[in-house]
Amino acid sequence: MTEWRTYQVGDIAQVFDGPHATPKKTKEGPWFLSISSLDRGRLDLSESAHVSEEEFVRWTRRVIPESGDILFSYETRLGDAALMPGGIRACLGRRMGILRPKRDVVIPEFLLFAYLAPSFQETIRSRKIHGATVDRIPLVDLPKWPIRIPELAEQRDIAAVLGALNDKIAVNDRVITASIDVCQALYASISKAAIETSELGSVIDLRYGKSLPSVKRKQGSVPVYGSGGIAGSHDEILVPGPGVIVGRKGTVGAIYWSQESFFPIDTTFYVSLKRSEIPMEYMYFALQDLKLERMNSDSAVPGLNRTNALATRLRVPATHEASTFVNRVRPLFELKHQRDQESLTLAALRETLLPQLMSGKLRVRAAERIVEDAV
Repeated sequence: MTEWRTYQVGDIAQVFDGPHATPKKTKEGPWFLSISSLDRGRLDLSESAHVSEEEFVRWTRRVIPESGDILFSYETRLGDAALMPGGIRACLGRRMGILRPKRDVVIPEFLLFAYLAPSFQETIRSRKIHGATVDRIPLVDLPKWPIRIPELAEQRDIAAVLGALNDKIAVNDRVITASIDVCQALYASISKAAIETSELGSVIDLRYGKSLPSVKRKQGSVPVYGSGGIAGSHDEILVPGPGVIVGRKGTVGAIYWSQESFFPIDTTFYVSLKRSEIPMEYMYFALQDLKLERMNSDSAVPGLNRTNALATRLRVPATHEASTFVNRVRPLFELKHQRDQESLTLAALRETLLPQLMSGKLRVRAAERIVEDAV
């Protein structure tokens, strides 16, 4: 094990930030990298927008993100970062910065993990500026902040161990995306072919979730759903799974799928089938198709108007078509769930190994054996 040295950030990387404005978004063109593009150390473009070629020229006058750059947020979601991959044309959004590694001192993959390590996260917490509305990293001071790194050979070893976990998670993400795409295409086909239309309220009921304050939750494995998605866990099941959850207050009309039995709280509805021949999987896509987020009945506190929602009309597939659909998509839903759970386990292992490797408490060879067993 080589000796670790303390550097200043500016000794090992250049610091850049993006424009202090927001361009007009488009549905195609170069990617617009925003805070939503960062997902706990990984780049996630699923919620990212695009910009036109004209806007791209304007928004890259300061810097063009390159392969190997470390993307980070310097306002609001402090501490999150991601590695910029190759083959992507993109510009930085507001509140986004870049660390461009000096590769004779640090490799990009290791710099990402060093940034995410508890020691540097504590540096961010202790040196951030508390603003009136949001906290921020002072970019003028960031190059002077301390960061510990070993020699290049050990950096490569550590990055390979942790990177193997990220690679497996990335594979799972691709499998999940492909599964969802297939299910979406099958739904589109069966829905388009459906002859019958019916009011939503004759096919399902939207039942109210139940109040469950955080202080009353007990440690358990049952996912708790609010209007923004999973909001914790509990030891009691309210609704047997699989099932569909609909945002009622807050994130109006948001649609979530739970493969497991779950506990929806009082900011949500959950779906109860009235017609057993219509599978829950079909309703998951059908409800997304209905754009329920447009049915906001309360301007002060957003809320889904249940009566209006149940009065909307939807296409209902024939019984044999519904049966064919569910036989094809149900295994894909289960596959998606399995890969989701595996990725959560791998991410937890990565978060466990990261501080131990970065502090020197765990040797690389021991970590390699742990990762080999996991992947």
